[in-house]
Amino acid sequence: MIGGWLALLAAATFAFGNVTARRGVIQGTVLQGLAITVPIGVPLFLAVALISGAGSALFQFTIWQVLSLSAAGICHFTLARYCAYRSVQALGSNLAAPVQRLSLPISLALALWLLGEYLTPLRALGIVLVIFGPIIMLAGQVASGRAAKRKAAASPAPTTTATTFQPRFLEGYFFAVLSAAGYGISPLFVRAALQDADITTAIAGGVFSYAAATLLLAPVLLKRSNRRTIFAIPSGPAKWFLVSGLFTAVSQMIRYMALALAPVTVVSSIMVSSLVFRFLFSRIINRDHEIFSIWVIVGIAITILGSLALTLELGFVLSVLPQSDWLQSIAQWRLPASRNSLDHL
Repeated sequence: MIGGWLALLAAATFAFGNVTARRGVIQGTVLQGLAITVPIGVPLFLAVALISGAGSALFQFTIWQVLSLSAAGICHFTLARYCAYRSVQALGSNLAAPVQRLSLPISLALALWLLGEYLTPLRALGIVLVIFGPIIMLAGQVASGRAAKRKAAASPAPTTTATTFQPRFLEGYFFAVLSAAGYGISPLFVRAALQDADITTAIAGGVFSYAAATLLLAPVLLKRSNRRTIFAIPSGPAKWFLVSGLFTAVSQMIRYMALALAPVTVVSSIMVSSLVFRFLFSRIINRDHEIFSIWVIVGIAITILGSLALTLELGFVLSVLPQSDWLQSIAQWRLPASRNSLDHL
């Protein structure tokens, strides 16, 4: 259950990092965002690892674990984040977010196939609710957007405001799908390296992930033309990218803890609720750039119910269910019932 609540906290902080990154790419560039948000994770993870007493764990990882954590960092913090920033820059946060949530079925399919994980009826219900909540919000947003367009068309003298942003759909959705693939694959590398590890060891593992991502990005950042672009960043976007980098790093730290304690199927499903938090934070930070309706509230409620279903332990569920043999039996179903596990990886 602790792993589930950690995943929910990771979703909230990740959402705040995404919303502030959205503000950054309005005036800044994707390269400027990466130059600030990726390297900042190394000293942050290292400092927390040393303070928490996990410094010794840095020397206890096997070569396989280091390679797996490095692959997770490169996949998530460099490649997927670049694609995510490109999609948010082209589409805006709200349009890009639902497509990026395709990372969930990717994570679930790979976890069931490669890590020998399984679904229970309660987890399946939670996954359906977590997916259905964002769909409700997206449908409500589309309907509100159409109503706003009709209202604008009927206006005799439309005015130009900050909400006249024109999405670049082809570019945005292309990079959104790529980011979803990266976000969907990376939890498997983390889970494979940190399965059965404790929380402090998970924090130490994040050092390798962020270090690998930074090393991959270093040649790009050190190129002379790119350095000029990075150092030319205005103070406004720099501030937003800095906040985004800090909150995203904290989110990843919590996510690594969650993946050390809970299966990928649970953590990745709960992380979908970041879409809910993204809408809430956008209401505060990007109020003039988003559309909200009653359907957003309905979607939030459905997603929270799904997240709660995913955090409940089977023992607790069995204790509250009526003493019915068939009901107790259904609650203990597993899918797949028999499987080839790669837990030794």
